Amino acid sequence: MSEGAVLHLKGRVLVGPDEVRDELWVVGGRVTFDRPTMARDATTVTGWALPGLVDAHCHVGLDAHGPVDDATSEKQALTDRDAGTLLVRDAGSPSDTRWIDDREDLPRIIRAGRHIARTKRYIRNYAHEIEPADLVAYVAREARRGDGWVKLVGDWIDRSTGDLEACWPRGAVEAAIAEAHRLGARVTAHCFAEDSLAPLVEAGIDCIEHATGLTEDTIPLFAERGVAIVPTLVNIATFPRLADGGEAKFPRWAVHMRRLHARRYDTVRAAYDAGVPVFAGTDAGGSLAHGLVAEEVVELTRAGLPAVAALSATTWGARDWLGRPGLTEGASADLVVYESDPREDVRVLAAPRRVVLRGEVVG
Repeated sequence: MSEGAVLHLKGRVLVGPDEVRDELWVVGGRVTFDRPTMARDATTVTGWALPGLVDAHCHVGLDAHGPVDDATSEKQALTDRDAGTLLVRDAGSPSDTRWIDDREDLPRIIRAGRHIARTKRYIRNYAHEIEPADLVAYVAREARRGDGWVKLVGDWIDRSTGDLEACWPRGAVEAAIAEAHRLGARVTAHCFAEDSLAPLVEAGIDCIEHATGLTEDTIPLFAERGVAIVPTLVNIATFPRLADGGEAKFPRWAVHMRRLHARRYDTVRAAYDAGVPVFAGTDAGGSLAHGLVAEEVVELTRAGLPAVAALSATTWGARDWLGRPGLTEGASADLVVYESDPREDVRVLAAPRRVVLRGEVVG
């Protein structure tokens, strides 16, 4: 659209789970619900509109082997955008993707800096690999580099036991989380296993990624403290394949991974029922493809979340959690238009009719 052009969206605008408007206008790249003086010359788009989708666990600038070049990062971001993901919480990347902020045609990114992991206890080339004595310093570093988030690797396979084990002593994470909070950053952690969860939550962590190890003992603790989870169910679906590949070397770990996979839906539903905040994330960028947010929302409904709750996990609720506006007066016009009501069938998220970013129709 040319400078000064006006976009008119007609149909049903899902401003919130319980607030629906019949139309909105885009003027100067911003949302307005007031008819502009130049309305007669507007370009009209019809359909069901949602705020731009959120992938709350994604990795731009990362693949299965580590950091990627800018051209690959651009392709990843464009793939997400074309799938309707217009806001990404990047949950750890070794690449510098700040240049994306200058591109009007690419999604907005909220970065958590680079993963912080225990030495030789994570995927090679992904993280700062350090020992507990250095954790506070590295958390402070990434808090200053990120956009209000820091990402820890909370557990990983321990070769001495052949199974998932917590990576950090309690005192180290308490000090590190306190330092992040002092600097104004929230902290999240990759966690698959059961035993790593309670110490992190009691230390004041803000979010847990994957959270497959939640149990009836720890779910109430999450709910009481308001600690969010991002289940990444499209990633958890790979657990059986991972177990098959590692069973010969780590049989205990393989059995554990299959058990976590088998109860994944029950785990997420129990957390949701208890009042734990649940948000949609794909874990794209490591070994998973980008553009899977619609599939993740479908997975959340398979876990038992009502359709509106699953939609909120990638729209209204997710944006509020991350401190970013939705379709409110004066907000940047970042929205996705669909053929039919996504509250009736969330599978329509896989087929955006139009994608509007910063007021421009980009897809």
